[in-house]
Amino acid sequence: MGVTNKTSEFIKMNPIGKVPVLETPEGPIFESNAIARYVTRLKADNPLYGSSLIDYGHIEQWIDFASLEIDVHIESWLRPRIGRAVYLPPAEEAAITALKRGLGALNTHLASNTFLVGHCVTLADIILTCNLYLGFTQLMTKSFTSEFPHVERYFWTIVNQPNFHKVLGEVKQTQFVPPIQSVKKPAQPKESAKPKASNEPKKVAKEVVEKEVVIPKEEAGEEEEAPKPKPKNPLDLLPPSKMVLDEWKRLYSNTKTNFRDVAIKGFWDMYDAEGYSLWFCDYKYNDENTVSFVTLNKVSGFLQRMDLARKYAFGKMLVIGSEPPFKVKGLWLFRGPDIPKFVLDEVYDMELYDWKKVDISDGEQKERVNQMIEDHEPFEGESLLDAKCFK
Repeated sequence: MGVTNKTSEFIKMNPIGKVPVLETPEGPIFESNAIARYVTRLKADNPLYGSSLIDYGHIEQWIDFASLEIDVHIESWLRPRIGRAVYLPPAEEAAITALKRGLGALNTHLASNTFLVGHCVTLADIILTCNLYLGFTQLMTKSFTSEFPHVERYFWTIVNQPNFHKVLGEVKQTQFVPPIQSVKKPAQPKESAKPKASNEPKKVAKEVVEKEVVIPKEEAGEEEEAPKPKPKNPLDLLPPSKMVLDEWKRLYSNTKTNFRDVAIKGFWDMYDAEGYSLWFCDYKYNDENTVSFVTLNKVSGFLQRMDLARKYAFGKMLVIGSEPPFKVKGLWLFRGPDIPKFVLDEVYDMELYDWKKVDISDGEQKERVNQMIEDHEPFEGESLLDAKCFK
């Protein structure tokens, strides 16, 4: 890495110049997941690919999930901290948020499954565990992973399987997040001094201009102007609210029983009608929701684009109906009396919904809020296909 992969011979095998590359008698293969798939299929009817076509589909599904929802966000979090990329706090926050969303979905699946697919280790478990290994050993401390107990149980179960242990050895969870290291810039070669010749008019002109306009600070007696502070989000300038959004999100996440008596009651005890507002949303084009997974992906994409509002919002999105067309309805809690302008400007999906402010003095509307928060079924006389939470 850094030497061999820059040679012309290596570039012929992988034009991007990345590792790993597998050399085979029939030619090279690059990208780690492609290599893993190839090796798995060298053996006919390999149980690592399941025992049926649907097993195969689910294994491929979790391989993509491991790469797109886990690995990429761990890498985005880790690389700037070890000096392989520029450290930007907003980018790190976004990576951690996205990683937590992926781990949350994984945690839900593993609550009722020992392995990702079926009842034994498959290629999906191998790839996901290797992705998680980097996170557990380099970034994700116990206090971070304890929010995802089923992921923890799964990871330690898998890495202690004999064949995993042979490769990974004794796995220990990191006790701290690595400190930020600055990116090392390659040394710039020094240029030899050249006389100003008449055939360099542009260079001479540039130097003349710089001499005329650049005044050393020591001579000018002026201090360097301090950088202007980043403008605050208007929502941060609102008067303090008695409702602390993070406290409500914790209550929602931690309530497992007596949801009405604990979470719902707690919500209304916390709710501040002056500092926050509640909104119903209804998808305008429900007649188009004829395929269940397409409808669910549509809602997931909307929630992903709402990520910029995570500090200021809580939401529930319900996909309703046992058969198509499926209805999509939502409940959103926003900081402030209106839907934040930056959300309306940045999230194009907002215009695909009809929005109505909740009148909490109306008993029927208040009960509808309760039912949407608790995923009440049936909802408005119909079953729930799915319920997704934004928190």
